Amino acid sequence: MPRWVAVFALQAFLSVAAGAFGAHALSDVLHQSALGWWQTASQYLMYHALAGLIVAAFYSPSLKPVLILFLIGNLVFAGSLYVMALTGYRFLGAITPVGGVCYLSAWLLLAFRLWRFSRVES
Repeated sequence: MPRWVAVFALQAFLSVAAGAFGAHALSDVLHQSALGWWQTASQYLMYHALAGLIVAAFYSPSLKPVLILFLIGNLVFAGSLYVMALTGYRFLGAITPVGGVCYLSAWLLLAFRLWRFSRVES
């Protein structure tokens, strides 16, 4: 089993921990918009951690770029939203879409790789 599974399992753990922390410890501290950023970060971190786990379970070298894009997407997208929620530095909102582009690129690349694989199989 590749180490990618451990990386994305850790990200899933962090998503649950951050979501719980936001719901319980930050609900009375952060402004409603900041709590929304926190929740969005936790959701997208989990979605893409699970996607990374699934892709890693079927690991092949041709899928490594997909995993890297999911990882970078999680770090940039969720990471910037978490920091923005805690600090109020709204300029980080300009960085968040870079993570979103990584997510989109990963999904397109995964679709392309699966399409090519299915054509080879048939």
